[in-house]
Amino acid sequence: MAKPVQRLYGDERVSEASGPHYFGIRHLSPAGSYHLLALLNDVKPTAILIEGPSDAGELAAQLTSRGVEPPVALLAYTDQLPVRTLLYPFAGYSPEYQALKWARWNHCHAEFIDLPTEISLALADRRRAPRVEASQTDESQLSSGSLYSRIAELSGEPDYEAYWERHFEHNLQPDAYRRAILHYSTEMRILTENEELKQAPQEAAYNEIRESYMRRKIHEAIASGHLPEKIVVLSGAHHTPALALSLPAMTDEELAKLPRKSAKMTLMPYSYYKLSSHSGYGAGNQAPAYFELLWRCMQEGELDSLPALYLSSVASRMREEGTWRSTASVIEGVRMAKALAVMHDGHQPTWRDLRDAATVLFGYGEFSVVAEALARTDIGTAIGSLPEGVSQTPVQDDLNRELKRLKLAKYKTLVAGGLELDLRENRRVKSEESAYLDLGRSVFLHRLSALGIRFARKQGVRQSDATWAEHWVLQWSPEAEIETVESTLKGETIELATAYVIHEELVACTDITMAAQMIRRSCECGLPQVMGQATSALQRLGVDAGSFEQIAKTVHELSVMLQYGSIRRVDTTALVPIMRQLFLRGALMLQEAAGCNDDAAVGMIEAIHLLNTAAQEHYEEVDERLWVEQLSMLAERDDRNAKLSGYAFSILLERNVAGEDECAKEVSRRLSPGIPADLGAGWFEGISMRNRYALLSRTYLWRQLDAYIGSLEAEPFKRSLVFLRRAFGSFEPREKAAIAEMMGDLWGVSAESAGARLQQPLNEQEKESLDELNDFDFGDL
Repeated sequence: MAKPVQRLYGDERVSEASGPHYFGIRHLSPAGSYHLLALLNDVKPTAILIEGPSDAGELAAQLTSRGVEPPVALLAYTDQLPVRTLLYPFAGYSPEYQALKWARWNHCHAEFIDLPTEISLALADRRRAPRVEASQTDESQLSSGSLYSRIAELSGEPDYEAYWERHFEHNLQPDAYRRAILHYSTEMRILTENEELKQAPQEAAYNEIRESYMRRKIHEAIASGHLPEKIVVLSGAHHTPALALSLPAMTDEELAKLPRKSAKMTLMPYSYYKLSSHSGYGAGNQAPAYFELLWRCMQEGELDSLPALYLSSVASRMREEGTWRSTASVIEGVRMAKALAVMHDGHQPTWRDLRDAATVLFGYGEFSVVAEALARTDIGTAIGSLPEGVSQTPVQDDLNRELKRLKLAKYKTLVAGGLELDLRENRRVKSEESAYLDLGRSVFLHRLSALGIRFARKQGVRQSDATWAEHWVLQWSPEAEIETVESTLKGETIELATAYVIHEELVACTDITMAAQMIRRSCECGLPQVMGQATSALQRLGVDAGSFEQIAKTVHELSVMLQYGSIRRVDTTALVPIMRQLFLRGALMLQEAAGCNDDAAVGMIEAIHLLNTAAQEHYEEVDERLWVEQLSMLAERDDRNAKLSGYAFSILLERNVAGEDECAKEVSRRLSPGIPADLGAGWFEGISMRNRYALLSRTYLWRQLDAYIGSLEAEPFKRSLVFLRRAFGSFEPREKAAIAEMMGDLWGVSAESAGARLQQPLNEQEKESLDELNDFDFGDL
């Protein structure tokens, strides 16, 4: 009979015949799962102890329930604000997940043996890591990146990932993976132990605490009646050498001294993108979809077919994008990948070899040609799912119920999808819920947005949009799932959590514009009670409101509410007197606020536009006559900002309050030789910022402008030209063409001749003059 194999842990040799079977893995390793299942079938253990949160309990068992589709994750979170989280993700080919499945099928005891999450979260806080992904410690704790680069260099591989895959993932010899990784991790631990203590003492201490606790759990399993030789211990390779029974386990006193943070745990769907290194996940799995393909080939005993399957998939993706690649190219790609593998003394091409072959054969050496097809083949768009009855937080359950009720469940995917909503009543259906389905969807999506759950993104309003239309882009992600869980502390349903968030913002609100926005958000989120609280806050804050721009923005918010409130079936009667009062105050403040410089005038112009729009849309509710009087006063004043006076006059022209005589008089007064060029041109810039059609239709204005320009001396002409050039810079090409045609008529030149003259290239003198304008010094103005 052969002697039992010996393993080295510390200074003592432990026989496999008398101790637990230790199995070190790299997280998300298909070969790890393959060899683990072989070991389990051989040993037939009574207990499998797995690195993972020991307080997972029933949730760990639910990971393998019927209907659970990986990738999924355990999410631990603190039940007090600010929320801190810990993630434990699993793919279908994760060794931990396969161990749980084997235990379920074979009626074997299985449990997680790492620190409880309440301790892990507390220690993470002390390490200043508010969100930690548990598996990131797999390799980041082993050594600095330079050591891995050195390993890749010595092995002749382009990077460490290629080295790992060729030497560990492709080796399917019985027990080869387990023995190789044990030796590898032991040597790496010895090499990096001192460096880790120096560079990351907190991480080193954290790992020692974890390993001490896991040893305690192994002893507990033996004490509960499991024979050591019938126990399989599954852990990250870095921890395996430190789990020997010869090393001391954590005592009750040491356990009692560890810090704790009250925490809860739930299951959540995960995604391949999140598992990939592209998202920042550090588990050494750059291509989850590729490794799933590798896992399937291992299971079917057809690892040699992997290159053909992979490259066929890439070619298929390219065809879907409209780029055709032949079967012959796939065959040549397989040959090239195998040749690359032989050059590295490998039997099987690595993922890197396959990508290089695809770049050469499909992209003709240009990576950009195949980049998208490779990303879809390597990473994929898979997202896990959980059936009803699997433990989740109340908010998660409520969100899933709402998605089904509102027929939005199909959008819970990694692929972005557009959604067009019509908020009006649908009179072609019988039930009220169906009649207002889109309105219900809008309310729900606005609630998610208020909670910071990044599932739905509202698109900007298009010019052709009606008041009842909304456009959304919906795309699910693991981050959205985490944000949903974090909302649990704000309320047990999406509605209650949203009400809590808006109420908290309202309590801290000190700005009338923000209060008005709170009213609008409450309305969009279907929260009439919170809307009433926001209205009361606006009334209170409105007493001391003193900024013209703030008042204008607030009036605009209320105006929008009064226009669209009926569509959302909300009573907005209480908002009318508030808007009337604020509008009156804003109108009376216009003259004083217009005494500003050009920088401040930018915000003032927007504010004037908002108040003028409200006056036109709600002329029955506000004092429109007073507003027009104030605009007329501003248009006539010489001691206010010239640009704002011009802008006010353009509104009067637009409203037909000022006619041709008034326009000629004002142009003559503003654009005369006695007026400084910057003031005259500034006034014209203001008048040109509104209705261009009305401006272009008034030939007398352009005749007066032409006379004004012709009357200027050389220096005032240059100064005026600088400002007029700025004003005309905002005109569209067709508008400039119309002006050129109009001026041609005034000068007795045909439109064709004027156009041809404008299209001629500049001569040297004209170029010099233009350069002088570009270098004009505004410092003396």
